[in-house]
Amino acid sequence: MADPSADRARGAAVAQAPVPARLTVLSGPSGVGKSTVVANLRQASPQIWLSVSVTTRAPRPGEVDGREYRFVSEREFDEMAASGELLEWARFAGHRYGTPRAPVEEKLTAGVPVLLEIDLAGARQVRRAVPGALLVFLAPPSWEELVRRLTDRDTESPEVIRRRLEAAQVELAAGSEFDITLVNTSVQDVCRQLVALTEAPSGR
Repeated sequence: MADPSADRARGAAVAQAPVPARLTVLSGPSGVGKSTVVANLRQASPQIWLSVSVTTRAPRPGEVDGREYRFVSEREFDEMAASGELLEWARFAGHRYGTPRAPVEEKLTAGVPVLLEIDLAGARQVRRAVPGALLVFLAPPSWEELVRRLTDRDTESPEVIRRRLEAAQVELAAGSEFDITLVNTSVQDVCRQLVALTEAPSGR
């Protein structure tokens, strides 16, 4: 004879099990304002877990290891990629960037929505690795505005800026590969839309 109390316990366990959350990917051309959007989300929406990428580039002024990025050596990055520890990785402007796999999977399984800020190559890898991920493309109001943003931040050499602008042309052309495009005319508006998309049940 079945034990009613055991059945109730099993039912309660099922009811309390967290529903896997949505993985949202934010991508777009360099200079479009992805980092600014993410910084605002970090302050305003702590319920959304923002994955911290690893990179082989040196920190920029004001960046803190473990906050904007985890800064690692080329050798450390090689080891992580070879052992399958990275969900995706890509080379950009002479440096490598990647997303640690384990923390993302743990948060999603626990029902915590996750946002990744990565480049086009990484977004394509996530699409293959996690078919249910929502890919969001952040676009500039205009090409002229994107050029202004890249040149005004004065943190890179003219050659690096030239390479970033060339890459941006390719990235803008790939916007149709994404599920949704948000135009960054207002950081606050983009953040509100991202929160709504990220917190929506997976599959919607």
